[in-house]
Amino acid sequence: VYCAVYGTRRRAPLSRAVTVDRTVDYHHHRITPSTMLASAPISSAARQSYAGARALEAGRRPARANGAFRARTMITASIRSTDGQKQAFRKPIESRNSIRMGIPSKGRMAEDTQALLSACQLPVKKLNPRQYAAEIPSVPGMEIWFQRATDVVRKILSGDIDVGIVGYDMLAEIGYGDDDLVIVHDALGFGGCHLAVAIPQAWDEINSMRELMALPKWGPARPLRVVTAYPNVAEKFFNDIGFEHVEISTADGALEAAPAMGAADCILDLVSSGTTLRENNLKEIEGGRVLDSQGVLVASREALLKREGLLEIVHELLERLEAHLRAQGLFMVTANVRGSSPEEVAKKLNSAGPLMRGLQGPTIAPVYTPQADGSSITGSFYAVSVTVPKSRIYETVKQMRTIGGSGVLTFPLTYVFDEEPPRWNALMTTLGLNAKDYEHLFRQ
Repeated sequence: VYCAVYGTRRRAPLSRAVTVDRTVDYHHHRITPSTMLASAPISSAARQSYAGARALEAGRRPARANGAFRARTMITASIRSTDGQKQAFRKPIESRNSIRMGIPSKGRMAEDTQALLSACQLPVKKLNPRQYAAEIPSVPGMEIWFQRATDVVRKILSGDIDVGIVGYDMLAEIGYGDDDLVIVHDALGFGGCHLAVAIPQAWDEINSMRELMALPKWGPARPLRVVTAYPNVAEKFFNDIGFEHVEISTADGALEAAPAMGAADCILDLVSSGTTLRENNLKEIEGGRVLDSQGVLVASREALLKREGLLEIVHELLERLEAHLRAQGLFMVTANVRGSSPEEVAKKLNSAGPLMRGLQGPTIAPVYTPQADGSSITGSFYAVSVTVPKSRIYETVKQMRTIGGSGVLTFPLTYVFDEEPPRWNALMTTLGLNAKDYEHLFRQ
């Protein structure tokens, strides 16, 4: 059903998936409320909003409903939707026994997801390249399902999968703040980008959202036309900043062409390096950065609380991910340092500055120096190990030498395991659970 709504768009329940009819292109942004009403049957709930839009089209003030009517923002999109009053069907937990994880099936996000899992010793094994089901041999009992990024979120909401990896931008657009969605890990370290408003470079006098909003030409008859693949996020953004006269339309791709074609005034799209914007004569503006995005691990709250074995698997995933991500960019520097005692060497290291103190303090151990008669003595050298960022290795080596260090070795770290993953405690709090009840997971 094609829809055009003036005023704040009436949002459907967040658990309901919204799919976009890809048959409509940019030219539909001029569809009017009259043609919308005539094109297809609509619900009684929606008819009131459409009636208000139609009144605006005719130049009349719409009737107030429940004491207020915001007749400002128009949403034009080709979105098939059920009645906003109805909750989408969510499969009950008992409908299946298996634990399912969804990951992206195509593109850079899919490649980065599998690379991260492999780096955490969680390689995905696919028996048939044409199949969408797979497994992680080191995590028995969990099915892996390859899905489009948007469908990972939708199928968590519908109860078809329990946990998944997806970009935060997709989570914000499809999940739309649904209470059942729980972010288990919010920074997986890949897919980094941000969602931003971009306008033509030819608008020399406009360099901020404040200046864009202040242009006198925007009004009910001539709203700011924005094309985006993120209508839900866009609507919330413009409402939050108080931009009253906005028309939002959706498109699949090549959004950067819309302003040049005259199909839109600006776009709201993902930006990585900004090269594509510049090559299409577009620019970002101050205050137009909507959200930052990267890969996240997300799960169903209901499944975490009720699906047997899921919390244990999520705990293992979280431990492996946290250990690998924390180790990225860290190197171990080891040297033999002269000293009469471990305490003396520790004092030297502490006086050399914070770089020589490692994660929780330097590790110091005696070096058993071999003698001519085959015996060994201690007390002349002590082996010292500290963990430092890769960018400060040479600085650390020089400091080791200043305190009598020699034979300096450096090597990258693969994992750094904490006593417990910090995000695990945060997850327990989010779920209303007592972390002490699950301490056995750290000792298994």
